[in-house]
Amino acid sequence: MKLCVYCGSSPGGDPAFLEAARATARLCATEGIEIVYGGARIGLMGAVADAALAAGGRVVGVIPQALVEREIAHPGLSELHVVGSMHERKALMAELSTGFVALPGGPGTLDEIVEQWTWALLGIHAKPCGFLSVKGYFDPFQEMTRRIVAAEFLDARFADMLVFEEHPAELIRRFRAYAPPPPKWSEPTPP
Repeated sequence: MKLCVYCGSSPGGDPAFLEAARATARLCATEGIEIVYGGARIGLMGAVADAALAAGGRVVGVIPQALVEREIAHPGLSELHVVGSMHERKALMAELSTGFVALPGGPGTLDEIVEQWTWALLGIHAKPCGFLSVKGYFDPFQEMTRRIVAAEFLDARFADMLVFEEHPAELIRRFRAYAPPPPKWSEPTPP
C-alpha cells in the first residue's frame, strides 16, 4: 500500500493533532506502508515524514519548485519529486498512491482530499479516501456529506464510500477491506 497523506503545513493548535500525525506515520512504517505526501518539512507534514523515517519507513514527497525556493522542502526523504505547479503536485501524488487520507489541516488539505473523493465517485480511480478525525476534527465535514445526500445532490453510496475514523489502525484496516461502489454514471441517467 502507498498511502497519500494530506495534512496541515502548520501543527495546529491542539497537541493531539501532532501526536496523531506521528502515530499514523509510525503505524505506516511498521506495517510496510509507503507514505506519499506534499514534501514539506514543516507542520503536520514534517511530523509525518520525520516519524515515518525514524521508524524505518519510506516517505516520498512531491513539492512544487516555488515551495522548494521558499526552503520548506524536507531534506531527508526517501524520494523527492519537484514539480512545476500545485496541479502537477496533486496529479503525481494521486498517481503514486493506492489510497488517500486527510489528517487535520486547512483549505489545502480539504481541496486535495475532496478532489480524490470526486475522482473516486466518477470512477477515475477506485482507491479509498478517508479522514482521520482526531478529536472529531472532521465531524462537521462528515455531517456535510449527509446534508449533500439529504439535499439530493449525491447518492448515499458516494458519501458512504468515505472512511471516517479516529484511530489510524482502524482506518488502515478499513482501507485494506475497501470495495468501491460502481462509479457515478456507470448506468444511464434517467431523463
